Amino acid sequence: MLPGGGKAHLGDERDGGEARRLYDVSGYAAAMARERLSEAAIAAKLEALTGWKRAGESIERTWRFETFLEAVAFMNRVFALAEAADHHPDLLNSWTKVRVRFTTHDRGGLTELDFKMAAKVDQIA
Repeated sequence: MLPGGGKAHLGDERDGGEARRLYDVSGYAAAMARERLSEAAIAAKLEALTGWKRAGESIERTWRFETFLEAVAFMNRVFALAEAADHHPDLLNSWTKVRVRFTTHDRGGLTELDFKMAAKVDQIA
């Protein structure tokens, strides 16, 4: 955490490696995380997440913040997490509202990675 509550940028390690620790998938697990999920698996994983919903071949959740600056700070935390995982969501900001949407584009749909990332975003919200 930086002065003023901001997070460090990935790579400068001012956050003590927190962004890298939040998301760690390697080896066999990384390969499996990128396999497209069945509809039954998607339904089960979505049920385990609070506030997330299906949006076509994606999952999404929207947060509302008290101020625009709080919304931007949240987006910056998501950016650092996404960089650490090399899995980037679609983000939409409208003043104090932020929508985060995950899909695995190169697999044409949802994978374990999308659900892992959604859970990690919940941790930093």
